[in-house]
Amino acid sequence: MPTLKKNIWTIFKEWSLITLGIIIYTVGWSVFLVPNNLVGGGVTGISSIIQYATGGVIKIGYSYFVLNALLLVAAFFILGSSFGGKTIYAIVLASFGLTFFQGVIPHEIIDTLALQNGKLMSTLMGGIMAGIGIGMSISNGGSTGGTDIIAIIYTKYRNVSPGKVILFLDVIIICSSFFIPSVVTETAADGTVTTYLMPWAEKFTTVVYGLILVTVNSFVLDLYINGSQQSVQLFILSKKHEQIADAITQELHRGVTVLEGKGWYTKEQTEVLMVLTRKTDLNLLLRYIKAIDSEAFLSVSSVSGVYGKGFQQIKGSSKK
Repeated sequence: MPTLKKNIWTIFKEWSLITLGIIIYTVGWSVFLVPNNLVGGGVTGISSIIQYATGGVIKIGYSYFVLNALLLVAAFFILGSSFGGKTIYAIVLASFGLTFFQGVIPHEIIDTLALQNGKLMSTLMGGIMAGIGIGMSISNGGSTGGTDIIAIIYTKYRNVSPGKVILFLDVIIICSSFFIPSVVTETAADGTVTTYLMPWAEKFTTVVYGLILVTVNSFVLDLYINGSQQSVQLFILSKKHEQIADAITQELHRGVTVLEGKGWYTKEQTEVLMVLTRKTDLNLLLRYIKAIDSEAFLSVSSVSGVYGKGFQQIKGSSKK
């Protein structure tokens, strides 16, 4: 039986995607949102309010790290040490990125991509990048912290999408920014720096842009997560069905159901293997089947929902 090198590759892929997701998330904030003094949701939104209120003295990365540290204890006890380890990595990396990218990305790039295109386009681009970054992190067992941790804890026990939970919390955070003074710093073409308090009218539009931001963010997040959790159903016909079934259960750790069948043309009895697996694991499973029996006959179809051990759980308390 061929040996399946899955564990090392899976671990490497998960940590790599978490890293890439955090980079996308922090670059989106540093390029599109912070230069326009836009406010988002979650701990990052709270940290951005603090940065604007202090005139940039307290950077987002610093308060982001401190606030998230208070939530990690709950994540350790409720979500387990594996989730906590990845979340610590994501929070440290995000804290570094939110401060680092603000200092190294040239002002000319920010001006061309964000400032010249206006706050609406920056809101859309920042929301898309933040949603993709959070989605990549959550789908691989991590989190960017803050309200993401609260959302994961809540959705562990209830059939509610993470995006909706995050959206509810973000609305409260964004609306609170209206009552907190914000210091705006503008850099002219000749290098002159101007600092002033944001007018109330502009703060109102900032709140509106913030609500648009979290709406886009939650939509992209749900779209990404739902796509990564899609499952497929396979029917496998092979003379080596026993070897294939043993390989799937022992190496892939997926269940296999053996169905009794009969070929109507040949009038021969045959065994049909039925397997449910994640769409992301499909190519790995197909390569493994091919290594055992290159002449195996397969049928693959997408399924809308799979509930049970190894897949999604039916959440919520039962009522008698």
